[in-house]
Amino acid sequence: MMLRRLLTAAILALIAAPLHAQGQAKSPVTFTKDIAPILQRSCQQCHRPDSVAPMSLITYEEARPYARAMKQRTALRSKPGVMPPWYIEKNVGIQQYKEDISLSDDQIETIAAWADSGAPKGNPADMPPPVVFADASVWKIGKPDLIVTSPTVEMKAVAPDWFGVLGESPTNLPEDRYVAAVEIKEVNDSRGKTSTRTTVGGLYLFHHAAFGVMAPDGRGNFIGGWPVHEVGRNADVFDADAGKLIPANAKLTFFSVHTHSNGLDTKARLEVGFKFHPKGYKPKVNFRQLFVGNGPDLDIRGGEANQRMDAYFTLAQHTKISVFEPHMHAPGVRMCLEAIWGITVQTLSCAGYNHSWVRVYTYAEDAAPLLPKGTILHVIGYFDNSPANKNVADPRNWSGSGHRSVDNMVINLMQVIYMNDEQFQGEMAKRREKLGLKEGQTMIGCPLCGATPPPARTAEKPQ
Repeated sequence: MMLRRLLTAAILALIAAPLHAQGQAKSPVTFTKDIAPILQRSCQQCHRPDSVAPMSLITYEEARPYARAMKQRTALRSKPGVMPPWYIEKNVGIQQYKEDISLSDDQIETIAAWADSGAPKGNPADMPPPVVFADASVWKIGKPDLIVTSPTVEMKAVAPDWFGVLGESPTNLPEDRYVAAVEIKEVNDSRGKTSTRTTVGGLYLFHHAAFGVMAPDGRGNFIGGWPVHEVGRNADVFDADAGKLIPANAKLTFFSVHTHSNGLDTKARLEVGFKFHPKGYKPKVNFRQLFVGNGPDLDIRGGEANQRMDAYFTLAQHTKISVFEPHMHAPGVRMCLEAIWGITVQTLSCAGYNHSWVRVYTYAEDAAPLLPKGTILHVIGYFDNSPANKNVADPRNWSGSGHRSVDNMVINLMQVIYMNDEQFQGEMAKRREKLGLKEGQTMIGCPLCGATPPPARTAEKPQ
């Protein structure tokens, strides 16, 4: 009898277990409790009234019609077209970047669950307070200390791409100053008008623009290495120890500019905003731009996906890489950066690429690669020149290297800091102390951080 009672109790417990688990199941995913916080963090900066995105996602009523689209676009992760537009691959390389707006796997799954369950609104009391965003004209770097405006470009609604020198603009700077951050904006008269173009809604004329600083010394001395403006590019904040100089009374020269028509008769100009270091600041290390690419060998065949191009560069000095910035053209879909030191090969970063909305990735301070001289940088670019890539105007065509949108490029536009032996050892020591690295412990991007320091040399005794 006792055995029968025990068996009965066990069976009842097994039957009740699923019912108990069902009662403990997760509560439904709702907009007010689960989705709105995600949108506020990663989406509403662009998806709000009078900003660059085609729809606002501030309220439930605005977001609900796009629930399925949100599920589809966020699930793309690092592929072109992903939302939010952050293409860094999360399964390889360094994962610490400044201003990272990407979603976690849990957040992506939450959006999918919300869409699949009918996109319910939820309890209004769960809605977080609205985020107060600055006007779209407000600078991300804060109010600039200096704004320099480029010459104006005019283009007809339908016109061929233009590539050339735009001209110079005075800074009217009364004294030498070092730059801490720079941001570039396009200002045009097409805002509020309707364009038939699908590239960013036809909002922009400039695809990219490179500028430099001309010193007023009568010899035309040129200070280069400034960030290149591209559609979608975020602001650049330089390493605190590596400000860039603008001499007094210098000019900005826009020496390499690419524009394309946007479906509207448009006038446009660039505004370059600079934030300065305090007066008296002196940089401790040298800041440079390092372009690693391969133009002569570019051979993009028509109608083919999964094409690859490689480029190599050997570092002649100890180097800290601050910025990883893939630059390709319409068929480009992915780029990786490797560091080869001896027999060690490390993948530093891989990112998808979207020619219609380019991003720059600034490494977090304690994750920026510290590479000894002699390291070989390996840039790998991947291309899709098939009909599946909607960025390509005519995938039947072969293309090689060139500046036009129908030509191609494969370049990593890195921002780097070159260091001498003492500076390099000091940077590695700070990294070891900050991260608690032990002797022999390795980390991605710093192959010598855990290495045993060589013994100090002693003077040889005369024979």
